[in-house]
Amino acid sequence: MHAAKIINRLSLMLVSSLCLALLIATPARSESPSTGWLTDANHPPLTSRVVITGAADPTSSTVNGFLEIQLEGEWKTYWRTPGEGGVAPSLNWQASKNIKNIEWHWPAPERFDLLGIDTLGYKHNVVIPLTFTLDDFNQTTLFNGTFTLSSCTTICVLNDYPANLTFTPSELEINPEALHRYAQGMSQVPQPSPLIEHLSTTWDEGAQRLEVIAQKKMGWTSPDVLIDGESQAVADVFFSVPQVVVNGNTLQATFDASSWMGKPNLSHTALNVTFIDDNFLAEQSSVPKSGIVTASTTLSLSSAILFALLGGLILNIMPCVLPVLGIKLSGVVTAQGLEKTKIRRQFIASALGILFSFWLIAAFLSVLKLTGHAFGWGIQFQSPIFIGLMATITALFAANMLGLFEIRLPPNVNTWMASKGNNSYAGHFIQGMFATLLATPCSAPFLGTAVAFALTTNTLMLFVIFTALAIGMALPWLLVALFPSVAKRLPKPGHWMKVVKIAFGFMMLATATWLLSLLANHLSSGWVVSLVLLGAMLLLRRTSSVYGKKIAVVMVAIGILFSATALIAASLTASRWATPLPADIAWERLSEPRIAKEVAQGKTVFIDVTADWCITCQANKIGVLLQDPVYSTLGSDGMIAMQGNWTVASPSVTQYLQKYGRFGVPFNIVYGPGAPQGIPLPVILSSDVVLNAIELAKGKTNE
Repeated sequence: MHAAKIINRLSLMLVSSLCLALLIATPARSESPSTGWLTDANHPPLTSRVVITGAADPTSSTVNGFLEIQLEGEWKTYWRTPGEGGVAPSLNWQASKNIKNIEWHWPAPERFDLLGIDTLGYKHNVVIPLTFTLDDFNQTTLFNGTFTLSSCTTICVLNDYPANLTFTPSELEINPEALHRYAQGMSQVPQPSPLIEHLSTTWDEGAQRLEVIAQKKMGWTSPDVLIDGESQAVADVFFSVPQVVVNGNTLQATFDASSWMGKPNLSHTALNVTFIDDNFLAEQSSVPKSGIVTASTTLSLSSAILFALLGGLILNIMPCVLPVLGIKLSGVVTAQGLEKTKIRRQFIASALGILFSFWLIAAFLSVLKLTGHAFGWGIQFQSPIFIGLMATITALFAANMLGLFEIRLPPNVNTWMASKGNNSYAGHFIQGMFATLLATPCSAPFLGTAVAFALTTNTLMLFVIFTALAIGMALPWLLVALFPSVAKRLPKPGHWMKVVKIAFGFMMLATATWLLSLLANHLSSGWVVSLVLLGAMLLLRRTSSVYGKKIAVVMVAIGILFSATALIAASLTASRWATPLPADIAWERLSEPRIAKEVAQGKTVFIDVTADWCITCQANKIGVLLQDPVYSTLGSDGMIAMQGNWTVASPSVTQYLQKYGRFGVPFNIVYGPGAPQGIPLPVILSSDVVLNAIELAKGKTNE
């Protein structure tokens, strides 16, 4: 043991000797020049210092350093643009020698709100990197300056901090600790980022409002946007806290601008646009164009739910759902002979079918979102399988209403269901599901806003909004369930009911034919015609079996007579009694890059994003776009009409829609010299709305 202790002591002595020898052999590293911590006895909460890192570049004659500020408690100092209150840090270095310029690199600030005053700055500790540009890299340099720093809590204090240090740039050695602090500071300085794919700014002088639209590849989380600039015209302007709306990868920020110097004009004035988001900082330069900027408002959850309820309710009167009215009417009339409890259960079953169908759509859209696929309202109609399935179901419903077949279950199943109270609950549930699926090609007022909110939020909120849509659409059914006596006040079933059912049956057949026609976007015309003929043959054969050959022949004769009469009437109407629909507008294919080029040349661009399966789109086209004076205006000189077709899946059209926070069609927008960022139009168009937007986009107003 004693020998072991001796060996250990000798080992320690040897190691100590080696370390001492290394320390003696290693040349001493000179410390980087530093002012040390600067204080003011009248204001101890703030201390600061200037440190030279030792990193220097003889080629550019530059030396790196930093200003470090430490603040106690709730004291804060300010960014280069302090906001509504405060004073930005400044430096008077004119007494220095061998210094040509000192450049500040500003870390991203925080927002502070005190009694409604919005300011931008820093708390606790901040490192502001500095770059010294020298006259002569080999000459001794004297930094002799005074920092003026403002710091505030509920009161503000302005203090001067004299700073002096001397160094010879060519003899500097790097200080790892100082260089690390400098690197930490630079990592917080926003720089131009390749992740920003698109940035545009628009200045509305009339409204004194600035709009920023930016797209980022990786999307946004909870971004903030700051605006400032180098020119005095921008320095005198205060920009409000922005209203920020995020839709997918697109950010829209709207600022109200004001100035003590009168009304500012920021057109064609360079701006710095700073983006601050989770793990992302960027600063880009942008020159705003003149245009019209509408105030953007973020939609609250309660407002989105209200919009969803209204949108779902309005869906009941949209053309897409009209073919299902026969089924609804039949259900109401036939229910009047039942007990109130059974009536209530039937209508609740229909409401549950609507709810379940909306949940299916929400789940489908959630999967598309999570897997990175394109998604949107009515997107299932881009699938030929879905269209074919809906056409088949619609045809079966039509045949059932026409009395061509009836689903018969085995006697024991009928007995079991009868013992449970009623055998039609499943049918009512399916009716509710079918009505919902058939409604998805329609866009209604409030619906688009609610769907856009749902598709840009998390999965839970998506299901909440779609549940509200379902409740809105199911509201008529729920009212009958709540007041079942309503059903008993309707006329009793009779011959009139058969006539109504047949009429709605033919409406369902027309819907099935329309759905089959949509397959022309996926199949050849020969296949579509063959499917229609096959369906007609099956219909006539079943009609002959149920009602006899004479009725089948009469149906064929009526069909031929109806078609001929329609053609003749259309011909007479076209030539004598009304203005016929003109040839379709000479649409050009949607091209985003071309929009900006055309607007730069003083032209006005009208965009129509549509789909063949979108009933509202077709109503807008027939009722507004193909009618004068809109039709003539769109074809006039200086107008460019572009169309994006969303009938089948199109990534470029989907991206364009989502850029404006839209997840369904129709979508119409007008660009022009007066509105380079575009004027979005409502879902349901009118001539006045379209013409006024075109005049505004041209830069003209009706006075």
